[in-house]
Amino acid sequence: MLREVHEEHGAIFGERGGREVVAEYGRPERSHGAVRKVVGVIEQPYDVLVVTGDDRVEYVDNAVSNTVSDVDGTGTYALLLTPQGHIRTGMYVYNAGERLLVFLPPGKGDPIAGDWREKTFIQDVDIDVATDEFAVFGVHGPKATEKIASVFAEGTPEESLSFVRGPMGDVGVTVIRTDAPTGEEGYEVVAVTSDAVDVFDTLVNRGLNAAPFGYRAWETLTLEAGTPLFESELDGHLPNDLGLRNAVDFEKGCFVGQEVVSRVENRGQPGNRLVGLVAEEVPEGGAAVFEGDEAVGEITRAVESPSRSVPIAFALVDYGIGDRVGDDAALSVRIDGQEREATAVELPFLEGSERSGRLPRYP
Repeated sequence: MLREVHEEHGAIFGERGGREVVAEYGRPERSHGAVRKVVGVIEQPYDVLVVTGDDRVEYVDNAVSNTVSDVDGTGTYALLLTPQGHIRTGMYVYNAGERLLVFLPPGKGDPIAGDWREKTFIQDVDIDVATDEFAVFGVHGPKATEKIASVFAEGTPEESLSFVRGPMGDVGVTVIRTDAPTGEEGYEVVAVTSDAVDVFDTLVNRGLNAAPFGYRAWETLTLEAGTPLFESELDGHLPNDLGLRNAVDFEKGCFVGQEVVSRVENRGQPGNRLVGLVAEEVPEGGAAVFEGDEAVGEITRAVESPSRSVPIAFALVDYGIGDRVGDDAALSVRIDGQEREATAVELPFLEGSERSGRLPRYP
């Protein structure tokens, strides 16, 4: 039913992790501008796990890279790593009292739930895939707090990844304050699937109006904000190479992967570093990055920045280049067989109303 509502707004659909998503509503650059100037709404295609049982917090805490909160109404951004310390997936883990809600990238719910069920042993833990039971809408922009306040009587949560429950119109929802992945004030509104149409209508049309936007705008917004995404930056890489220090609690021990630990303790820095590039043209993901004649990395994601009107990109490059961002880091990118000039720059590309909580940080 919600698909029909998106179609009424002129939606063009795409796919993420086997899930159908709104790619755009006809003019993604206009939607991008609406989020940067006022506020926009996007349907987020999370896979959702519900974890219950007396040992739920301990079990998930032992499985992931960060400390899972045992306080109702709070959440954590964490990573699930391979034994070698590479990222298998990112996730948000929210403590909702007698259950944990785990928000995963699309396509990750079933395999992660299957793996976790095999390892519960004698612990009191139940893991259910509840993706079809929930609808999640992101509300982002410098007026996002004003937007939520105009339709939600309980007040907006103040701390990142904290949440409150209450009525939005005639239905009950949970409102989460995000870690600002677009570089703007951000919230996620969680509702049961049967209320999705009403909640989307409320967010777009009631109180302060908000513009619907899709995943093409999401990619430009998050890149400008310096936020790595799972599909393009995180999958298969090391957390330290991506500067994801807020997502890893190194005090938890070697379960996070010996390779990750050794890079911190023995070398003091990772082998690669995620940097921003400003280029002459928009390169493709995987394009080689050069310093002189030497290949020093590759592009992970690139767009034409609607805010800056120049091509921008993430590149995973040799660590030392990240220490020389600016004019001293003159690079080139191979585009259609030719090297085009590019410059490594400080992230984020754009300062919005908030800084992304996932902005890469290095020692």
